[in-house]
Amino acid sequence: MFTIGDFARLGRVSVRMLRHYDAVGLLLPAHVDPSSGYRSYTAAQLHRLNRLVALKELGLTLDQVRVVLDEQVSVEQLHGMLSLRRAELRQQILADSARLRRVEARLRAIEREGAMPTDEIVVKQVPAVRVARLGATAASYQSEDIGPVIQPLYPQLFERLARAGVVPVGGGIATYEPAEGEQVLVRAGVEVAVDVEPSASHDFEVVDLPALAQAATIVHHGPMDDVDATYQAVAAWVEAHGYRQHGFAREVYLCYGQGDPAGWTTELQLEITQP
Repeated sequence: MFTIGDFARLGRVSVRMLRHYDAVGLLLPAHVDPSSGYRSYTAAQLHRLNRLVALKELGLTLDQVRVVLDEQVSVEQLHGMLSLRRAELRQQILADSARLRRVEARLRAIEREGAMPTDEIVVKQVPAVRVARLGATAASYQSEDIGPVIQPLYPQLFERLARAGVVPVGGGIATYEPAEGEQVLVRAGVEVAVDVEPSASHDFEVVDLPALAQAATIVHHGPMDDVDATYQAVAAWVEAHGYRQHGFAREVYLCYGQGDPAGWTTELQLEITQP
């Protein structure tokens, strides 16, 4: 047998927790000395302790843990429960990491308020361009809603283009359109030089994006997590120069890939007119 201290060390729990589990009847000592009250445990009790701790990690209350332990959940069942909880925790970590990136991006935007040189903004004509594209709907135009929607579209698009034997002739161009309520229709496109064939059995769309007679443009450097500050700089410039913007900006990916996001470059093209 093991003393309560030795058993706590073997089970990677505290002595205090073992005393609590004893008090609530979840893990009784194998022996209690009647004169000293010292608790002793056996190695076989580690199995119950492991299950108890694992079930607590699943988020079960002690009363729920008691029910599961008394029903003698099998190793396979417990493994399945823990695997599910592991997947949930990993998803939560990913969500929290994405939220942290957005907070950091917002802080950088605040730090850069009024500091972005507006002489980087160029007003120019944007010619019409033919793109192959896929679309999907995002819940809103917020970064946390747009990113998860547009990111899978490009791998799907390039895979479908390869199957169709269509070779892109330019970079990616993302466009956005209002949808129902606050939803936004996200279009992931890439420049191509194929004929538009409405009757063709392509599993992608080929369209001509219209020319923009006048667009305020700026090149955004770095990850798209930080693009809000660049958008806001353009918006401030548009207002200060007496223009009116129309619709969502186009995003033209000049240098984008799986490498360091710090090296990415994206041109933002915002259609403008004089009021």
